[in-house]
Amino acid sequence: MNVPPLPVAILAILLSVVARTTSGSSSLENFLQCFPNHISNPSTPISSVILTSNNSTFTSLLLNLTSNRRYTTPTTPKPLAIVAAQNPSHVQATIICAKSYGLQIRIRSGGHDYEGLSYVSQVLFVVLDMFNLNSIKIDLRNETALVQAGATMGELYYYIAKESDVHGFPGGVCPTLGAGGHISGGGYGNLMRKYGLSVDNVVDAELVDVNGRILNRKTMGEDLFWAIRGGGAASFGVVLSWKIKLASVPPQVTVFRVKKTVEQGATDLVYKWQLVASELDNDLFIRVMPLVINETKDGQKKTIQVSFIGQFLGKIDRLIPLMNKSFPELGLKETDCAEMPWVNSTLFWYDYPIGTPIEELLVKNKQPTQFFKSKSDYVKEPIPKIAIESIWKLMIEVQDIWMQWNPYGGKMGEISSSETPFPHRAGNLFLIQYETYWEKEGNDEMNRYMNFSRSFHDFLTPYVSKFPREAFLNYRDLDVGANPSNSTSIDVAKSSYGRAYFKDNFERLVQVKTRVDPDNFFKHEQSIPPY
Repeated sequence: MNVPPLPVAILAILLSVVARTTSGSSSLENFLQCFPNHISNPSTPISSVILTSNNSTFTSLLLNLTSNRRYTTPTTPKPLAIVAAQNPSHVQATIICAKSYGLQIRIRSGGHDYEGLSYVSQVLFVVLDMFNLNSIKIDLRNETALVQAGATMGELYYYIAKESDVHGFPGGVCPTLGAGGHISGGGYGNLMRKYGLSVDNVVDAELVDVNGRILNRKTMGEDLFWAIRGGGAASFGVVLSWKIKLASVPPQVTVFRVKKTVEQGATDLVYKWQLVASELDNDLFIRVMPLVINETKDGQKKTIQVSFIGQFLGKIDRLIPLMNKSFPELGLKETDCAEMPWVNSTLFWYDYPIGTPIEELLVKNKQPTQFFKSKSDYVKEPIPKIAIESIWKLMIEVQDIWMQWNPYGGKMGEISSSETPFPHRAGNLFLIQYETYWEKEGNDEMNRYMNFSRSFHDFLTPYVSKFPREAFLNYRDLDVGANPSNSTSIDVAKSSYGRAYFKDNFERLVQVKTRVDPDNFFKHEQSIPPY
């Protein structure tokens, strides 16, 4: 029986797969042989540090620390191995051996990575997972803490509270965020109007560079220390730990959540919020969250419900007069408010019921349940009411979408845009995050929601920042900017994500990158390129 020859295109694909598999096996074998020679504690079983696809826990470890199902499908490229580092020498060995044998590394410290850049690559790669490096040491005498990169923000908040009820830290409201990536990308939360970003409160760091050296602020120099505080440390090395400055908080803070539908005047309230939110007392932070809900029991008619979620660094008796003066239209009442220790407010912000034990802050990520696409925008002028109404209509059209509008002002307007690589400071009224989500698998479903996300982004163009259209690095978005096919890597980055994420700070980041990693070992789809 004569078998017809395979078409050339299919044959090429099969040969490519075979070549990749053969090359991957050889590279992994070399990596595994190299690794033990570069660790300081040879007694540590390598099998407990390096997991390959032959290990029964490989898949669960890969999935348990991810959040977006778009990057957990059967066709998603998988790492040759996961290095679950248990001490700094494991990080050093990973860098040295991967570089020696042509493997890329992806560095994962948490799992909220929206575009999967910390655990997916199109070339041969290993994941350097930092979750075991999660120690936290609180120094109340100096009001600092030493936080390893794999610790979550929830763990940090928990251990601060165990030592003090009058200290906190200005980080994100999601307790499962990993400190390594969250802080290096800027890191904001509901204390930013009072104390700035997470990155504004870093006083030292430990980093493993491309040569496997462990550096601190003094030995790395101020330029590199500047770059990793908001420029995305994964472009420059592997952060082992941050030394952070703790913030002062009162023994009791006040939180509230007021919900209004469009029929109850939400549109007017959102418009007024735009005018006042960035001018409120620095102790007060009010987030706006629009969401599609059912207006009728049968779900045939939808409407928009807007939650005004607030935190005040003080008690109710001081908050109510402030609100009556600055934002009386919201009609905030004492019964809308609850007083609690600051650490309990972190659970409230993550939508846990009031009274939830603070031990919930120690819970790690579970396997992802949703596919999603997120985007971000900065707003410098109030969005007109007619445009807000159109936003509501578009949200109802797709239904599976939510938004967060986060106010600026206060400390955010006092820090220079070049103080750290994070440039989005004075002149912004608020930051928007918006996310479309879906649960059904399949390309048709994904394309529908991805296309809506992009069209929604296009609709907002007249109402958000321009030249460049700014975006937040920690809300990573591979759609940011158009990549001209005939450009160099510097031109591509500058014309797209480089300017959007970093504005005028991009050039300085490139200079630092060129000095510390000229061969571009630490790279991903939106990393800082060298000259």
